[in-house]
Amino acid sequence: MERSTGRGEGDPEFRAMPLSCDCHFHVFGPAERYAYTSDLRYVPPAAPLSAYRALAHRLGIERMVFVQPSAYGRDNSCLLDAMHEVGAPCRGIVDVDENIPDAELARLRAAGVCGVRINVSPVKTPEAGFAARLRPRIERLAARCAEVGWHLDFLLPGWLTHELMGTLRRLPVDFTLAHLGMFPARDGAGQAGFQRLLELLRHGDGRCWVKLTGVYRISEVPGFTDAAPLARVLIAAAPDRIIWGSDYPHLSFADRVGSVELFNLLGRWAPDPAARQKILVDNPQHLFRF
Repeated sequence: MERSTGRGEGDPEFRAMPLSCDCHFHVFGPAERYAYTSDLRYVPPAAPLSAYRALAHRLGIERMVFVQPSAYGRDNSCLLDAMHEVGAPCRGIVDVDENIPDAELARLRAAGVCGVRINVSPVKTPEAGFAARLRPRIERLAARCAEVGWHLDFLLPGWLTHELMGTLRRLPVDFTLAHLGMFPARDGAGQAGFQRLLELLRHGDGRCWVKLTGVYRISEVPGFTDAAPLARVLIAAAPDRIIWGSDYPHLSFADRVGSVELFNLLGRWAPDPAARQKILVDNPQHLFRF
């Protein structure tokens, strides 16, 4: 069921500064040890922890945040085992039922978990009433996260991010939005949903964080040049609440993009070393409490 990842690529155009953090990536273990869900969205690639750590070393990454992939559903065993092997310089984002027992929350917290993922397929098409059906899970998990000092981590298609903007604004905990909010780059920074995100970043209560991750999910042009204006506007709007992640191993895009190629984009989006210091070091340190 597994396949290999990556492609040949050049060298990093800059080296991450000390204590830099990759805030969003996945690892996959042997299929005979870690079972996949029955409703896979993609063929899980071969992406062992050793391969990711080699990439992190190449880029200069010293801290890391494991994110539960949809292929494992709510079985977080692979993630937790990888976190145990890495130790102190890592955190984890898990997928759990909103009614998870308090004792299990405490166990996960002791293991270094600091957030819960709400994962909706990024290619899901607009569906009437879907946001309303998702809202109770969001609100319940927000309340549970507030109890233990965690945050919520969202993967949502852009249309759903837009529809849930009112709910997001009222959350009592910090929350992250993956892949620049998943707004199509072709529609530009002026599109309504993206403008509402900018307004939340600029004038909200400071709980919203945006991940510069998975740009290939919102862009279809060579070099992802149409996404650069969105990334730069986000950085300008909230330089203290933007974080970066490799999105390794790029799942169904693994044969079309490279991790170093994506890392180099950050240097072009944030050419100022002070801005990169915030995105790679200061902001993750604050959000994930390293």
